[in-house]
Amino acid sequence: MTPLDFEYLRKLLKERSGLDLAADKQYLVESRLTPLARKAGFSGIGDLVQKMKNGAAALTVDVVEAMTTNETFFFRDKTPFDHLRETVIPALLEARAARRNLRIWCAAGSTGQEPYSIAMCLKECGPVLTGWRTEIIATDLSNEVLEKSRAGLYSQFEVQRGLPIQLLIKYFKQVGELWQINPDIRAMVQHRQLNLLQDFSHLGTFDVIFCRNVLIYFNQETKIGVFTRLAKQMEADGFLALGAAETVVGLTDAFKPHPDKRGLYRPNRVCSPALVPGMPSPKAAARA
Repeated sequence: MTPLDFEYLRKLLKERSGLDLAADKQYLVESRLTPLARKAGFSGIGDLVQKMKNGAAALTVDVVEAMTTNETFFFRDKTPFDHLRETVIPALLEARAARRNLRIWCAAGSTGQEPYSIAMCLKECGPVLTGWRTEIIATDLSNEVLEKSRAGLYSQFEVQRGLPIQLLIKYFKQVGELWQINPDIRAMVQHRQLNLLQDFSHLGTFDVIFCRNVLIYFNQETKIGVFTRLAKQMEADGFLALGAAETVVGLTDAFKPHPDKRGLYRPNRVCSPALVPGMPSPKAAARA
């Protein structure tokens, strides 16, 4: 792969997915795209890039999917799911008692371990959610990983990573050498293809948004844009869960950190006048 090939791929990936590759990430591109190039019958990444430049749209999709498929596992980092059980769900059960409806969005849900972890958390709530309508929307840029998520089939290695044995026994059945999550859990999750760089207002508003371990791949400008649009899709008393290495601090005032729950954020409508239609942002007001 030549430096020009790498620059072409860097630009394409940033435009299509928001992935902002540093100049020293050539090794990552080579490790992920060399197998794809060989599978497609090319001698190397240089030939693959040339084919893309000639208008191979399907190949471009495959390249973006190969570069944006990230590691995931059940109950990753544990703490966000503790927050969901101990703080988020109890607060929303009280706040939504009249309408008895919860909507949760798992952005960049990948192969399904995170949205199904959320579903199991809700299932474990038992009778307190009887009569409630719960929706979990799992989105991802990659159709390939969404298909795996829909199937809910995981290897022994995948179910051993983060999944408590009691939940494996309770919510999975063995299918040959794989494990498949039970139909009632799969039915709790709706899957939709979505690019976070594009408009997602059609999804509606949510009580909880999990947007974890994806913003770390975006540059600052892209992160700010995503946060601004996420705030518009969240109920005023909702919750945003970010990854352990992610934060809103220094990027946006649309959200504020939960006072004692690391990685959990609340909408900051009072401090975000730019979110009110027709009202200028603080910077615009200052310039005026």
